[in-house]
Amino acid sequence: MTLQTLPLGHGLRPAASDMLNRTCFGLVVANAAYLVTQIIGKTWILDASGRPIHTDFTNVYAAGRLVLEGHAAAAYDWNLHYAAENALVAHSQAEYLGWHYPPPFLLIAGLLATLPYAAAFLVWMAATLPLYLMTIRTIVGDRIGWLVGGAFPCLMPNIISGQNGFLTASLVGGALALLESQPMVAGICLGLLTYKPQFGLLFPFVLIAGGYWRVMAAAAVTAAVLALVTIVAFGTTPWTAFFHWLPLTSKALLSQDHTAWADHTDWYKFQSLFAMARLLGGDATLAWLLQSALTVVVAIAVIAMWRSKWIAFELKAAALAVGILRATPYVYLYDLAILAVSVAFLMRLAIKTDFRPGEAAGLALITALVLVLPFLGMPPGLPAAAITALLIGRRVTGNRPI
Repeated sequence: MTLQTLPLGHGLRPAASDMLNRTCFGLVVANAAYLVTQIIGKTWILDASGRPIHTDFTNVYAAGRLVLEGHAAAAYDWNLHYAAENALVAHSQAEYLGWHYPPPFLLIAGLLATLPYAAAFLVWMAATLPLYLMTIRTIVGDRIGWLVGGAFPCLMPNIISGQNGFLTASLVGGALALLESQPMVAGICLGLLTYKPQFGLLFPFVLIAGGYWRVMAAAAVTAAVLALVTIVAFGTTPWTAFFHWLPLTSKALLSQDHTAWADHTDWYKFQSLFAMARLLGGDATLAWLLQSALTVVVAIAVIAMWRSKWIAFELKAAALAVGILRATPYVYLYDLAILAVSVAFLMRLAIKTDFRPGEAAGLALITALVLVLPFLGMPPGLPAAAITALLIGRRVTGNRPI
């Protein structure tokens, strides 16, 4: 019997499988219904007059326009990039969305900018959303993976704003899913992930701990080729500009005074311990100390798991995915798509062995937090990640040989 002929959630008890199917389907419908309300209300992509709505995608498209005009390095200059954004959508300086990505992402931005704004937005979603869903389906290893991917509440923060969380989650999830069966492809995924280098921080340590040398080599070659392509396409000035503006960007985003953080109306979008410390009134020094301590603890825990021979691969992968989110100070609401990768690996293990007591409730709570807390103006990332880590820890300790 092939996988395609098996019922959804075939490895689970019938009652658990039925409940999972219904819950996931209901969340998929809720996501679709919310998007429909945005379309009807003319609050997605274009407003009622047909003008672009200022979202995160404006940032990408504006950078792409600068690329097409032959000024790729200008994307890193706040004044020039803001002018390009403002030419698309008039907005105040306080609403400016800066371009903080390494030069390889300018290649995608330039390609998207060859299309009209709305078409570029839709093409971006049409390319990255199915890739994300396919990744989650592959990880789960069962057709219910389509529903799990479509149900996770990370969809709307990415679809509404045109963000790149789907691509990031696909590269992280793809690397983990293919790590053992297709190491070269896994390495290519990691090389492409350098467009968001903060999420690759733990991978070198894990790959060394697990002895995945071919993956490391493929990742290094891919990253080098990407850098070379950008130099051929744009010259070295974008790289010079990127490294020149990087410390200034870091200071503006992470080290401004705590009053500015506390007054930020969209503070729920920040998902790191660093951000929480700042938002609660701590200064940058305290926030960096707390974040650094957490990063070290997470790195030690993940490395220890990946060195182990008796821990299931699903638990290693789930721990690394959630650890990626906790190891960096620079993580936003839309980046929680990576958390869906961790949940997918836990689902894969549950399908093999059925749910442990309280596990289904824990996964439901994670989903509820990511779904509800943003509407209450609260960041869901820390509690959702903590519960995910707890579920992983219960599995690890419960399976440990005596």
